[in-house]
Amino acid sequence: MLLILKPDKEQLGHEAARIVAHAVRRNPSLRLGLATGSTTLTLYKELVRMHRDEALDFSGLVTFNLDEYLGLPANHSESFHYFMHEHLFRHVNVKPENIHIPDGTITGNYDTYCCSYEQAIRDAGGIDLQILGIGRNGHIGFNEPTSSLGSRTRLKVLTKETIDDNRKSFAPGEKVPECAITMGIGTILEAKRVLLLASGSSKATSIAQAIEGPVTASVTASALQHHPDVTFIVDQQAGAQLRHHDYYARVLRLTAELTPDRL
Repeated sequence: MLLILKPDKEQLGHEAARIVAHAVRRNPSLRLGLATGSTTLTLYKELVRMHRDEALDFSGLVTFNLDEYLGLPANHSESFHYFMHEHLFRHVNVKPENIHIPDGTITGNYDTYCCSYEQAIRDAGGIDLQILGIGRNGHIGFNEPTSSLGSRTRLKVLTKETIDDNRKSFAPGEKVPECAITMGIGTILEAKRVLLLASGSSKATSIAQAIEGPVTASVTASALQHHPDVTFIVDQQAGAQLRHHDYYARVLRLTAELTPDRL
């Protein structure tokens, strides 16, 4: 595990974009797992700039998004379909047929649909690099506390805490989705490399629990401790409760010196 500590959300996003761009240049047919949320905005903005100014080529990229709210059409301003097209896809040359986002409009046969999403990932050759955020309660994707650490893509009921966090993004009086389709923890752990981004003081407890706490279904991000190649990029506020800053900095420095291509 690597921890990269940045002063603020902006520099966090630039560092994440640098890592993703390096991966795309090394493997133009990269299978990239994507997340949404405010912490990813600078990442996507910088990737769009790199495409425009540095000819970063997305034409061979295959993408799989982590999750989508159940019950929202793709054109709803709070759907993850809308988020991804607004902030990344419509600005770069990724092929539409290579974009995969769970369908939040399905109304039945959820298990069959979720199995087909898993199969699409397998058919593509698996995910090379998975981008993640983290919830205040330590969830990744929408794998809420008590999720099985071996879970696969499935329909998941959201906790009251997550619904309350999401409510601020919806119009007053608008119904907030109570369910989502999400990749499972087992699905995420099969990615070859994982990059988790976190910013803000509200994520400090969950980051400390994910990195330094026990592996537990109560904090599903803690399952990443079992992954052989995971990098956390956090800002100062999100990393405020970590106890071993000096050690993480030393690991990062030596890794950069000994295996520079990894970064």
